[in-house]
Amino acid sequence: MPADLTPRLEDNVRTIGERLGWGESFDVLVRRIELAGRGAALIFIDGFVKEDILTLILKTFSALQRQDLALDPLQALSRRWLPFIETSTVTEVDAAIHQVLAGPLILLLDGVAEALVIDARQYPTRGMAEPELERVIRGSRDGFVETIVFNTALIRRRLRDPGLRVKLFNVGRRSRTDVALLYINDIASPHMVRLLCERIEAVDVDGLPMGEKSLEEFLVGRSSWWNPFPVVRYTERPDVAAVHLLEGHLAVVVDTSPSIALLPITIFHHMQHAADYREDPMVGAYMRWVRGLGIGLSWLGPPLWVALTMLEPGNGVLPPWLGPREPGPIALPLQFIMAELGLDLVRLALIHTPAALGTALGLIGAVILGQIAIEVGLFAPETILYTAVAAIGTFATPSVEFAMAVRLTRVALLILVAAVGWPGLAGGAAVLGVILARMRSFGVPYLWPLWPLDPRSLLSILVRTPAPHARLRPRFLLPGDPDRMRRRADPPAEEPPVPWEDGQDRASPPSGQQGS
Repeated sequence: MPADLTPRLEDNVRTIGERLGWGESFDVLVRRIELAGRGAALIFIDGFVKEDILTLILKTFSALQRQDLALDPLQALSRRWLPFIETSTVTEVDAAIHQVLAGPLILLLDGVAEALVIDARQYPTRGMAEPELERVIRGSRDGFVETIVFNTALIRRRLRDPGLRVKLFNVGRRSRTDVALLYINDIASPHMVRLLCERIEAVDVDGLPMGEKSLEEFLVGRSSWWNPFPVVRYTERPDVAAVHLLEGHLAVVVDTSPSIALLPITIFHHMQHAADYREDPMVGAYMRWVRGLGIGLSWLGPPLWVALTMLEPGNGVLPPWLGPREPGPIALPLQFIMAELGLDLVRLALIHTPAALGTALGLIGAVILGQIAIEVGLFAPETILYTAVAAIGTFATPSVEFAMAVRLTRVALLILVAAVGWPGLAGGAAVLGVILARMRSFGVPYLWPLWPLDPRSLLSILVRTPAPHARLRPRFLLPGDPDRMRRRADPPAEEPPVPWEDGQDRASPPSGQQGS
């Protein structure tokens, strides 16, 4: 049973101080003061409290007289003397400790079996910047940061809807990580909201060291642990999050993470980019087609080419200009597998390389080593070419998780082709199709609207729909309000004529209105 605070100030300070490591941890501070003739103590974590607000609080306390706090002192402080700060009271020791560790400071007063929580916190944070992975030529340049309050504020700035709900959870017995669930209550499916709330509350772990990714693994269930395809989409752009919330999706924001999770999603959500909606509809559609072509070539291009080269030569299936002209001493499937591993090694090295040296390392790894491998006869030129095309196609998607899944399945298909040839590619592609068809993202078919087929929705994915015609929300989300627009009144039967369309000059008034 949780212990309650007592009216004795020294007992409360000693109990809370021992639990927080006061005297052992240099950043746990206990400041004893005299407040209106009573003994009092402020307990807080150094670095979490704004110094100017703390100075203002102490100045306010020093001016108080005994009669100012004669009746219900904590309520008097909260309502009369500290109206400019968010305050609350707690009666349990554990609750007081959790508040201190979350950032606010607590005030303990002698003779009062409660603690006043004063929210004067400020978290160390970085400034907002454009996300590195989702850059656009036109559009907002702000992005999420590592502070949950800032991230929810960025979304509320774009959605001034009273129906936007932000439910807060504390996950982790030790970390007490703040997790927020965002949705629009009259659009999002109540069943989906209830399901996700239950799963978040059911998480039983000491902490979330990896933030949103650790939480995702608790939410998706065991069936997705060994499946590389992501069932949630991450974004660092507030406008992308706002668009998905308006469609009926849910957003999960984890404190200390600059990425938020959007769910439920389909495979086609990983192929969309904010830039599609910052251009004209035809340009946006073209960009989608190019992106889809790049992902398709990255996924199946190398395995298909290797399988074709393993057929009997001279059968006319593979045009001569597609090669290989000089296969080299190593079998082509093994060449591709080695090239894929080498490319991933370069990627890992670039991640851990300082920015000033990253360009040089990329040039050495991608160009010089590839050229040397061709000149010494280790690799065929086509191996380097098609591996490079596949690598470029991988970067066409803004989803890092989906790009990694494409790379892993491409390597798996190459291994199958190397083992049994053309049947390996056919069998591997069939198994891959079955896996994708059976996948669910929180109950939603992963291949929707391709499977089950929904022609109208599939057309809206293949072609970027103009905003005035994007009237209905996605049906797979079961939105409470499926219509995004009010029904417009019919236009007048006859538009009034425009003067200059009848040959009159724009600058002169119509005839009959000339001055005398």
